[in-house]
Amino acid sequence: MPRDALHESSSDLSPETREMHRALASLIEELEAVDWYAQRVDASHDAELRRVLAHNRDEEKEHACMTLEWIRRRDATFDALLRRLLFAPASASVGAAEHGDAGGNGRIDDEANGRAPAEPTLGIGTLRGAPREREEERS
Repeated sequence: MPRDALHESSSDLSPETREMHRALASLIEELEAVDWYAQRVDASHDAELRRVLAHNRDEEKEHACMTLEWIRRRDATFDALLRRLLFAPASASVGAAEHGDAGGNGRIDDEANGRAPAEPTLGIGTLRGAPREREEERS
């Protein structure tokens, strides 16, 4: 199904929902274009063409950011989440910050306890299997 296709009848949707759908579909398209250009930059053997393609890729990034800003200004939840998460320190574990660990700084003080700091989780937990599961996969 094309991304522009609505899942519900257009007559059942508010004008705001239809406009948001257009913006979200456009954001997806811009991000896909960034990926396509990045692949083409990597695959190209011509330095001048790589520069042109990299420029085009970066233009698509600008378009994606402009569309995301339009979405942020019209959706209070996006606004709140982007304000909280977009420029969070790289060392902060967003998942831990959401649960109030380490006084809201997003990290349990592992370094003080002689352990390596936890990796940021973005609140989804690890995507790796447990050590035993990983070991069994290798066998």
